[in-house]
Amino acid sequence: MSEWLIFGSLFGSSFLSATLLPGSSEVLLAGLLLAHQQDVVRLVVVATVGNTLGGMTNLIIGRLLPEKIQSRHATRAKTWLKRWGPAALLLSWVPVIGDLLCVAAGWLRLSWLTCLIFLGVGKALRYIAVATATLQGIAWWH
Repeated sequence: MSEWLIFGSLFGSSFLSATLLPGSSEVLLAGLLLAHQQDVVRLVVVATVGNTLGGMTNLIIGRLLPEKIQSRHATRAKTWLKRWGPAALLLSWVPVIGDLLCVAAGWLRLSWLTCLIFLGVGKALRYIAVATATLQGIAWWH
């Protein structure tokens, strides 16, 4: 399988699963790690970059929303972000809530750079955890 296909599919899956669309890039990452253990760092970096850019897409969507939105989920995300600020985006990898946090961060007009940093760190930690668990599982199995 060509490197472009491997890394391109991982990037695409990671990007899309960070947007409001459903997806699970962790499964693809784990499978690619099993097949390409020598590329651990590159695989984790590609997944992190794709997922971070997907989260930033949600942030842009939030900036496009009207300022007055009333929903239980929007209120919860807004409360978290007002309390914790952009640091709440460390949890941007959590299903459903993470997407809403990113949208709410854009809606509240939080700093792009600060959001990018916290998003990237949170996403990287998640993919490092997935890679570690996958590779330890391989070691345990042998």
